[in-house]
Amino acid sequence: MSKNLSAVASIEFDSMVKHAYATKGLLRPAVTVRNNVVGDTYKFRNMGKGLANQKSTSDLVTPMDVSFDFAIATLQNWNAPEYTDLFDQAEVNFDEKQELADTIAGALGRRCDQLVIDAMDAASPTTIVHGSAALSMAKVVEAQVSLRAQGVPNSNLFAAINAKGLGGLLDDSKATSSDFQTVKALVTGDINSLAGFTFVVLDDRSEGGLTVASNTVDSYFFHRDAVGLAIGIDMKTSVDYVPERTSFLCNGMLKAGSVVRDASGLIKVEYKDNV
Repeated sequence: MSKNLSAVASIEFDSMVKHAYATKGLLRPAVTVRNNVVGDTYKFRNMGKGLANQKSTSDLVTPMDVSFDFAIATLQNWNAPEYTDLFDQAEVNFDEKQELADTIAGALGRRCDQLVIDAMDAASPTTIVHGSAALSMAKVVEAQVSLRAQGVPNSNLFAAINAKGLGGLLDDSKATSSDFQTVKALVTGDINSLAGFTFVVLDDRSEGGLTVASNTVDSYFFHRDAVGLAIGIDMKTSVDYVPERTSFLCNGMLKAGSVVRDASGLIKVEYKDNV
């Protein structure tokens, strides 16, 4: 078995993993990202609201004295290692290498999602209770109204739900409203937005996914600026030969942390998972 992986092969595999990783993290585009963070913590600055004041011609300018605070994200190291003999083959099948790259990238992409979900779970946002019912258009509208009442801009709004949430929306709109065709297009993937929210549909996953307890799903409707994701190492790979395993160890590495920056821009929407 060859114990030396060429620089070209190593760079090629790293590129494959990074390319796959770019499509795996579903929640990353929905939050505020800070890259190239140095250290184990990152402080997201939150600016308060200023109040304009009147000024006469001869008066000095009076500063608004806007208050601010910090939300601190703690970064952790994550690895997605896998042993393989692919690189020992005289002619490595491209599809097999791509499958391995997808597996590593998928694991780290889901972990990045989970960091965001865990941060939202740890916050104390306004909650729209399930009322023993599935996700409905009424709840979506209520979330929109609640955010607008807090002064949250009506742009860059996202909703993180699961498949059962989509099913609830479809059943609700089919029976009660003219929104059926829009929701149907959301279910089929033809569109990804509804009522001002870009929907992110998360699958059931080993990392945890959205919290489901007593058949109640905790979904989140939020503004991009409400949640921060700090990244120190953004998808780095290594391929090393391990004699004890007579195999190559392919590892994907990520260092990241997430925190809710502003709970007023986040709404928890509960709905029943079994309705």
